[in-house]
Amino acid sequence: MIPNVGTIPDLPPENGQSNSTIVIHPGSLNLRIGLASDPNPTTVLHAIARRRKPGGQIYSDSFLSERCNLSQTKEFEEARLAISHTLQSCLQSDGRRRYATAPQQIAAFNRRVQPEIIGDSGGAWIKTDEDTVIGNDIFRLNPEEPFNIHFPYKRGDFNIHPGPGGSITAVIADLETIWSYIIETCLQINVNELRNFRVVLIIPDVYNRLYLRELMHLLLGTMGFGSAFFVQDHVSATFGSGLSYACVVDVGDQKTSVSCVEDGICHQNTRVRLDYGGGDITQIFYWLLQKCAFPYKECDDQNKLDSMLLRKLKEELCHVNLDICGSKEKSFTLKQPEKPVSHFTIQVGDECIIAPLSLFNPELFGITGPKQIHTQKISTGDPEDPHDELYLRDIRKKGIKEESSTNDPTDSFFESTQAGAEDDIVVDAMESAITQSVKEFVTNPGQILGLDQAVLQSIDRCPSEDLKRKIYGCVLVVGGGMNFSGIGTWLQNRISLQIPYLYRAEELDIITNPREMDSSVVTWKGACIMSCLETAQELWIEASEWKKHGVRVLRERAPFTW
Repeated sequence: MIPNVGTIPDLPPENGQSNSTIVIHPGSLNLRIGLASDPNPTTVLHAIARRRKPGGQIYSDSFLSERCNLSQTKEFEEARLAISHTLQSCLQSDGRRRYATAPQQIAAFNRRVQPEIIGDSGGAWIKTDEDTVIGNDIFRLNPEEPFNIHFPYKRGDFNIHPGPGGSITAVIADLETIWSYIIETCLQINVNELRNFRVVLIIPDVYNRLYLRELMHLLLGTMGFGSAFFVQDHVSATFGSGLSYACVVDVGDQKTSVSCVEDGICHQNTRVRLDYGGGDITQIFYWLLQKCAFPYKECDDQNKLDSMLLRKLKEELCHVNLDICGSKEKSFTLKQPEKPVSHFTIQVGDECIIAPLSLFNPELFGITGPKQIHTQKISTGDPEDPHDELYLRDIRKKGIKEESSTNDPTDSFFESTQAGAEDDIVVDAMESAITQSVKEFVTNPGQILGLDQAVLQSIDRCPSEDLKRKIYGCVLVVGGGMNFSGIGTWLQNRISLQIPYLYRAEELDIITNPREMDSSVVTWKGACIMSCLETAQELWIEASEWKKHGVRVLRERAPFTW
């Protein structure tokens, strides 16, 4: 039974239950973790640096999505010009036409900029004899030290790759080390006492069953929590927002996901995950800054400290406010270990708007390579779960055959065999019809699905007309990758122009700051609230149950269709 969303309290109750429940929201860049009674989670870099063995292979995951070869930039330049021309046709709030300063004019100013030295050094690198460095301390780790850096998640899912630390076993080991360290150092909880705690793990709306099985074994088996349950991130976001239904748009650092949620159920056919997010917008913004002669010429997007500087510049400078026109002078300070502290003054123009609008003109995301569309896959069976979908399919066949033989006992062996074959065809045809009725997310060949199209196609895959009509009236935006002023209005206008006539009676509402919360913690907060609801108590899986029944109890107890 899914908890009743309509009875969501504003905050989790302050009781022993919330004080003994840990909520974990893992991301591709950051980890958000805390007690359900905490007002806000602890947010740390979701990464681990492991000391290399002598002669070991060098490996490091990138802190920012890597750019592809930009020697052929014609298609990206065309996409930039398309957004620029759209902005030129827009009006300001007072009705005047917008104006823009040419990039060449801005570049002429930036080429004359010389950094102002305001300090001798930005500090020193940390020195450590430890074999592992976890979280934000990695930023202060000297890049000359023999450490490999691993991010367990990439593009919203496990970071599986052929290099060192790229196996499922290695990813799970990294997660155990990171989570245990943060629980001990930040939450001040001894990991030997975790049997006295419960844990809620927030999982992606498009999930991999094998990964979920490994995660549950990690929590209840390896780490030793007393009990646990999973909640999908979009369902949790509606709990955090106090909404009973919404089309949830979750923009993280490396992925964007969209699905439609109703009364705690994330409809399977509406789920889609796209391989772009805030980090890709950062790379686009950096590319645009370089076209305008970015004065910090030594900037390296694959340097961990420079990548965080670029993220900070994007967050501070980018917006979708059409009333801001022409060039503006901005400044930033470069403070890094063993470098002089420098102050830069630069000019920026419509680059600050073009970068966020790449969400709606996604051709620019080609800067960080090809992008895939991920949807929820049908289960192909699990050797540890004898009652999975394949078993149920065989039972349906068997039931049809038994009914057929009971109705006509005089059939010859040949006829019953033929009937059995026909029954197989009937069941296969039924399942094929169900599969074919599922609408695929559509893009033109070689193109990337834009955010507005993802929302429209997700809503179009809702199971009923009434639900479509409701969902068109409520779009919830969460995550830290789309936190730009004015972008909610732009999304609203883009969707409003494309809503089918049948559903235009509903007033479209774009919610970007539910309950005046930081959009990046809404999902975490929703899981805190959900964990304390009385109606959610039957979702908990005890460690003893997991040890006895394994994945079967997860399939039967999970608050989503396994």
